[in-house]
Order: sequence, then C-alpha cells, then structure tokens
Amino acid sequence: MKGVNLILSAAALVLALSLPSWAQTRTLPTQTVTLSGTVETIDLDKRMVNIKTPDGKFETIDVPPGAKRFDELKVGDKVSITYNNTVSARLKPPGEPPVNTATGATTAGQGERPGGTASQERVMTATITGIDKSASSITFTGPNGWKYSRRVIDPTVLDKVKVGDQVDITWDTNVAVAVQ
Repeated sequence: MKGVNLILSAAALVLALSLPSWAQTRTLPTQTVTLSGTVETIDLDKRMVNIKTPDGKFETIDVPPGAKRFDELKVGDKVSITYNNTVSARLKPPGEPPVNTATGATTAGQGERPGGTASQERVMTATITGIDKSASSITFTGPNGWKYSRRVIDPTVLDKVKVGDQVDITWDTNVAVAVQ
C-alpha cells in the first residue's frame, strides 16, 4: 500500500499543529483509511493488485513479500482493507542517544479465504537541518539519508526549535485485509 506516503503525510501533520510545548510528546489522532472493492487485476510477479472501488475508481495495492496466501487471491474477489496510522513527535533532550528501530508482526487469515493483519512500529530520530521562517518551512534529516521538508501551518512552532535539534518521530501502523 502507499504506506510510506501516508506515514510521511502523517508526520508532516505533526509539524503543522500548534505545539505549545515541545518538551512533551504530541500525538495526532489516528488516521484511518478504508478501501473496499473488487479485485480487477493481479500481477503475481510484481505483487500488485488493482481494486475497483464502488465509485468506479481504481486503486493499486503493493502486496508485501511477507503476505501469505497472496497466490489464493482471485480476480473478482471482494476485498476490504483498513489502514490505521498514529504518529507522535517529541523534541529530544540534549545528549539523549538517537533511535532507529522497527518492530512488527503479521498474522495470516486462518479461514477459508486469504486475509490477515500486519502491524509495525517505527521510531526514528531526525535532526532539524533547516528552518526557513520566510517560507514557514522546516527540514529534517534522519537515518540512511532520509530527508523531509514541510511547510508549517503555525509559524510560532519555528520559534520553539533550532537547526541541530533532534526529534523522535514514532509511527504506529496496522493493516487488516479481509477477502469475502
């Protein structure tokens, strides 16, 4: 699924909030995306599925390699996918070591039809590498060269941080897939 884009979008929302005190962890409300429809095409080699939604639109889903029973999915199957994402951010105190962890779990559908759940928690320390008050934007750099810039809706947030500050960003995600 478009998990990376959803995660980055959710992380950007953290920055868009008015944060009265960066000393505390700020958590956004859980973002839930639900998709249901009919399987129209399946590419087993690329692990991609096209789903036609009830309003006639098509959504392409990337199926991770860990998804069991993918080969049992058939064109015409009715599917329902629910994706939940919760993001929190915390300004790190000076001297606290950086983090870069990911944990997860999956369960395969035990019934007659394929399906299952997957969950992941990702925690990363990102460093503020740029603040542009005239554009009301902030830039982060994280592990493995990860870079992200975002316009900040509340410019007073930029007065509470400086280049070099570190922020821990935590993503909790889970996906449930049901095939009827």
